[in-house]
Amino acid sequence: MIRIGLAGCGRWGRLILRDLQALGCEVVVAVPSNEGRRAALAAGATHAVGTVGELPECDAYVVAVPTVSHGEVVLELAARGRPLFCEKPLTANVDSARRIVEAAGERVFVMDKWRYHPGVHLLRDIARSQELGPVQGIHATRVQWGCPHTDVDPAWILMPHDLSIALEILGDLPTPKLAHAESDDQGLTTLKAWLDGPVWMHCEVGVRSPQHRRVIELRCRDGVAVLGDAYDEHVAVLRTRGRSTSRPAPEWERRPFAASMPLLDELACFVAWVAGTGPAPKSSAQEGLRIVEAVAQIRALAGLEEDR
Repeated sequence: MIRIGLAGCGRWGRLILRDLQALGCEVVVAVPSNEGRRAALAAGATHAVGTVGELPECDAYVVAVPTVSHGEVVLELAARGRPLFCEKPLTANVDSARRIVEAAGERVFVMDKWRYHPGVHLLRDIARSQELGPVQGIHATRVQWGCPHTDVDPAWILMPHDLSIALEILGDLPTPKLAHAESDDQGLTTLKAWLDGPVWMHCEVGVRSPQHRRVIELRCRDGVAVLGDAYDEHVAVLRTRGRSTSRPAPEWERRPFAASMPLLDELACFVAWVAGTGPAPKSSAQEGLRIVEAVAQIRALAGLEEDR
């Protein structure tokens, strides 16, 4: 049985604990509060300790502490020489992300769950096949009301998702060129970014929308393919070549895919890799660093202060 040390068992860590158990792992949890330790044990953890330093030797570790603590916790656990899976983003600071890559880049991976989404895989396949012609760009919208995270602003929580999707579809990230931020008395509410290169990307993330929207549009020369929601079970495909926009729009093709749970899928990949029975997870530490650098560049272009 694979033994996993889980650092953090909050809102997202509880789901990680659930899925690791479903995969047959023994899970030891580090969580600072007595209430948190009791909850972890009640949820099936075999043991619960108060600090990361108290975690026993394990086959691998998963980091699900608040984003602001990612760098410190990953570096502490990296000294044990075991594989690590860290919740996204790798860190909220470029310098600490670079230190992680230098210290343990070959065995640290980032939990970019959207890279495991079957709808994103279908968009990737459409892009690579060029059935709609060459890819021109990606338009991503990720807006909602409010944000439960208080340690970092919404840019660090939401934008890494869409950048990781671009990495999965394109195999690379365009370069940040322009950005615009909106804020209220509570802080950042909206961040829009334009990235350019051989393929462009426009993304908007925000926490002041009454609608909860997760939309990925793949714009190609001869058509558009759209994943309209995280829980959709199809990609909508519209072929536009030779069709005048002055006429009624043609019917969208609904291209189905088999739904799955990306969190469970990414953890299954990590556990199989640790066991020596599968390939390494997506989003290496080096790719995680690229996303951290891109978010930092976008924030700077928008005039936002650097997170420490």
